[in-house]
Amino acid sequence: MRAMSDSPAPLWRALVATDPTRPFVTSYDDLGDRVELSRATLDNWVSKTSNMLVDGFGTQPGDRVAVALPPHWQSLAWVLSCWSVGATAVLGAAGGVAPGTEVAVADPTRLDAALDGGAEEVVGTSLDSLGMPLKEVPAMVTDYTLEARGHGDHFQHYPVDPDEPALETDGHALTGAELVAVGRSRAEEWALGDADRLAVIVATDAPLTALGVDLSVLIAAVVSGVPLVLTPPPAPGEEERFLKRLGTERVSVVHGADPEGDLPFRRVG
Repeated sequence: MRAMSDSPAPLWRALVATDPTRPFVTSYDDLGDRVELSRATLDNWVSKTSNMLVDGFGTQPGDRVAVALPPHWQSLAWVLSCWSVGATAVLGAAGGVAPGTEVAVADPTRLDAALDGGAEEVVGTSLDSLGMPLKEVPAMVTDYTLEARGHGDHFQHYPVDPDEPALETDGHALTGAELVAVGRSRAEEWALGDADRLAVIVATDAPLTALGVDLSVLIAAVVSGVPLVLTPPPAPGEEERFLKRLGTERVSVVHGADPEGDLPFRRVG
């Protein structure tokens, strides 16, 4: 068996312990609303979600959790929670809901598909920037933000075998060790360092695989400790304001649909 440090969850916990107050993810929505979460704040959501999975839904190592969410701070919390409890995060094709999982979490546009997918537990989230609850909660659906808030603020990740599946994308499984290896490779390839901030420029309704089919953007950020800025691309005529946003966030590296022109950003991906 490989060392536990070859798994995503202990790497995440080590990062939080190193500097809990440092920002880890900043999310923008299409209206320009912004929310920033420190490592400690995101980890609090990871812990609450992990406790909800274990205590509320009986999730066990080896279970599969369909994560049908776009790039967002809540989707990061769900993926990190899956890895913390030893579950496999399952991403459906083209951002859809993978069928046949023990748990499925989806935004309002995909809740019907989640209910039809055969999951034992279906969780809905509004993806509100401040974590507000769903406006309407269908029967047989658990409202994520309401339910998670009632669970504990601390969770000790399980000692999961790094050679067990941790991520499944369109039927292809990757182990925890493989995820960590590709994340480290990306961090080295992109020369990510302490002074960097990585902007992921992606539509708010894009599939989570916009962070890489192997979620290597997320893992590279965990490995290197680089904060993420998740932001949609600029609307026509809003390019100047968008560049000002990136400047305000002190972005140095961009991934995705990056701005054109001779700009002070390293382009990666």
